[in-house]
Amino acid sequence: MSSAEPTEQTGPAVREPGRAPRTAAPAAPPLPGLAESASGLADATTTSTALVADALARIEATQPTLNAFRHLRTEAALAEAAEADRRLAAGERLPLLGVPVAVKDDTDVAGLPTHFGCDGELPPAVSDSEAVRRLRAAGAVVVGKTNSCELGQWPFTEGPAFGATRNPWNTAHTPGGSSGGSAAAVAAGLVPAALGSDGAGSVRIPAAWTHLVGIKPQRGRISVHPHSDAFQGLTVNGPLARTVADAALLLDAVAGAHPEDFHRPPAVRAADAARRDPGRLRIALAWRPPLTLTGAGPDPEVRRAVTALAETLARLGHHVEEARPRYGLIGLAFVPRATVGIAEFAARHPEPALLDPRTRSALRTGTRMGGRVVRAARAREVRQHRRIGALFDSYDVLLTPTTAAPPPRIGTFDRLGAWRTDVTMAAACPYAWPWNVLGWPGVNVPAGFTRSGLPVGAQLLGPSRSEERLIALAAQLEHDLRWYEHRPPV
Repeated sequence: MSSAEPTEQTGPAVREPGRAPRTAAPAAPPLPGLAESASGLADATTTSTALVADALARIEATQPTLNAFRHLRTEAALAEAAEADRRLAAGERLPLLGVPVAVKDDTDVAGLPTHFGCDGELPPAVSDSEAVRRLRAAGAVVVGKTNSCELGQWPFTEGPAFGATRNPWNTAHTPGGSSGGSAAAVAAGLVPAALGSDGAGSVRIPAAWTHLVGIKPQRGRISVHPHSDAFQGLTVNGPLARTVADAALLLDAVAGAHPEDFHRPPAVRAADAARRDPGRLRIALAWRPPLTLTGAGPDPEVRRAVTALAETLARLGHHVEEARPRYGLIGLAFVPRATVGIAEFAARHPEPALLDPRTRSALRTGTRMGGRVVRAARAREVRQHRRIGALFDSYDVLLTPTTAAPPPRIGTFDRLGAWRTDVTMAAACPYAWPWNVLGWPGVNVPAGFTRSGLPVGAQLLGPSRSEERLIALAAQLEHDLRWYEHRPPV
């Protein structure tokens, strides 16, 4: 861990823009993590009613400051918690029976609208998405849906429909996006873990900027049904949690295909991998991002933090050396798929005039890029697998910064047009999106803090279906660095 990392405080630091931290009154005891909650419920040392009521109270108390949630299921969640307590008392055991969790507002939950960050009136979903169905089958209680930027396009979680979701480490800054509400909720201890989605880094980026573990699994590992191929195959669902074990437990609970899914990778045992020694690995450290025409490179504080993480990996016995993945012009495949995906979702909105002008611009561009253009972009994927995958003939894992910059301030992207938003976004976040084109797994791990106390992250990237190796390596890092001991002030 870098020397700039803050230490535990009995009175957490509260940061105000432009001022030194001040000490606040001691906060309520932290909410237990996912595995700890499940264990306490199984041992009858707590109840689902108590955990769910506590989560709902924390959410309500922080909405004015963090604004992590778009929808709450207060009455339904409490009723489901009471039923979970009855089932637990009768001796029933499931992996997450009675544990409160949250899901992102791009995910269908029966009875709630799926706004996906948009303004306007939308009808409630008539059924759960496959991921939520699996969460319920594991016994989890969904307390609500977390905020996302409009159609998940940007690495910030702000919009006229819901305001700004803020970073619990410093509320003047974004928690990232597009799974910013899920990240803020978990980092602040409002829920033990949450689901997000990742179409260009939207799990890994907010995980990096809120000091969390975020897993982007292999395409198809977690179903995106009712969307058979979300955002032209770029988007996957993934967990955010404070520990590797909690993220792995959530991944195991929701993994699996719907009968109509296109992509059906063989099962993994993520929780087992989190308890496994990864062995001695060959790790490539890459600083140069793929071509984005922005000249982006890592901020010095990001480079310092990721260098320290690489040194930790070497100390743990791994062979670490700098290398350059052969990204090629992978952006030519990403842009058509991303814009066509946005256009497909935007076209379903019943009131297009309410969409952000940048979304309407993407809708026009995506409409033009449909058909042959996007089919050609997708056809490149096999060649990209071969070219970039050649790195894994020599290495087991690729290590890069998750983002090039620390979390921006709230409002950084306000009043920017579509082009300037894309350029600013690409400069801050040039590292994550190629793995969405490839469909391969990646894990964000906390890499420390800037000197002003803002979290930054590093991503462990692997070839196809390598989640277990990445999770085992992340767990080894966590055991050494103990990043979960550091909590935000809010």
